[in-house]
Amino acid sequence: MPSATASLLRLFLPDFILENFEFKGVIEDSETFHIELEELNNPPLEWDGIKVLSKGFFPQIVIQDFPIRGHKVFFHIRRRRWLNTETSKVIYRNWTLVEKGTRMTGDFAAFLKEINRYSTE
Repeated sequence: MPSATASLLRLFLPDFILENFEFKGVIEDSETFHIELEELNNPPLEWDGIKVLSKGFFPQIVIQDFPIRGHKVFFHIRRRRWLNTETSKVIYRNWTLVEKGTRMTGDFAAFLKEINRYSTE
């Protein structure tokens, strides 16, 4: 990601999001920003010792956020899923656990809870 883009994103997105999701692009029209994010292929630390294989993504979810400069803001999020090669079960990051283990605003915690609602779709 170019440094100018990274600098601008840091104004609008928490570092936590930028550390765990890749910015894929933004689509802007006269009233709306659509920000596309994709979860990085970094299995969580609690899976150390488990052999996992990335198996693509869950269907995209869309979450509305606070307006920016009079534009509605929608995050288009693609969450990653992995295959536990020992059990042959699909596993995914539990964002509720992440939220409990970090210091963040209530709004951002609510954002993570909203992401977690779409884990099994």
